[in-house]
Amino acid sequence: MNLNSLKYCLRQGLISLCRNFWLAVVTAGMIAISLAILGGFLLAALNAGQMLKNVAGNVEISVFLSNDAKVETVRARLAGLEGVGEQTFVSKEQGLAEFGRSLGDSDLFAGLAGENNPLPDMFRVRATDPALVPALTEKIRVIPGVELADYGEEIVTRLLAATRWLNMLFLVISLLLATGAVFLIVTIIRLSVMARQEEVGVMKYLGASNSFIRFPFFMEGMAMGLLGALAAAVPLGVLYHRLAILLERDALIFFLQPVTDQARLWPIFAGLLVMGTLMGGLGSLVAVRKFLRG
Repeated sequence: MNLNSLKYCLRQGLISLCRNFWLAVVTAGMIAISLAILGGFLLAALNAGQMLKNVAGNVEISVFLSNDAKVETVRARLAGLEGVGEQTFVSKEQGLAEFGRSLGDSDLFAGLAGENNPLPDMFRVRATDPALVPALTEKIRVIPGVELADYGEEIVTRLLAATRWLNMLFLVISLLLATGAVFLIVTIIRLSVMARQEEVGVMKYLGASNSFIRFPFFMEGMAMGLLGALAAAVPLGVLYHRLAILLERDALIFFLQPVTDQARLWPIFAGLLVMGTLMGGLGSLVAVRKFLRG
């Protein structure tokens, strides 16, 4: 196809899009609905995954020391273990004060200060990866001077299992929704082209080549797909932005904070635009191909 033919096809595509304005609007609107559902679920899945990651990432290993333990030696051994992300020493005096504050009365255990303090010194250890916590705890338990290392094994095991299942569930549902959106977009575009079957017949009767007939429909399909994707992505982005501001302002618990990292959000919105545009063009090619064969 030479440059003049390309310009002619683009002009014809634009004219046809204007001529069938309402059909294009309805098609783009249905594409927008299907992509908005997919995009909304992907954002929900992204935030649910972030929430689970925050909860799992704050799991602490409580390392209680024996009375004769050398604190600096234990500290050095902990720092040398692979997978240790953060360690905080809590003296028995600090532990007693924190216990009193947690009960709402800092002076509640004033009589247990000094030599009467029954609490041991301890370290609070966080792993770089929540999945490493069980193995890391086993390594910590054999360090000389460590009397007990505990991380709430049952709760963490259930939490990690739930995280794996939810990640798998989100992945499967996302794939199903994406597949459904692809088929829906292609079907919508095909119905749009079928409504103009007579137009294709006239062009064939006048001797136009298949590529000459196919190209304007291809451009129309891409344009309707892009418009539908924009109609889904822009309101979805605005709505998510406002919701994120409200949650950041009002959420009292840190793990309810929404994902606002642009590097993690842009792939979702860019993916909706690319999917809508490509599926619009592909749907047009598939639909026109059927009529050209006839």
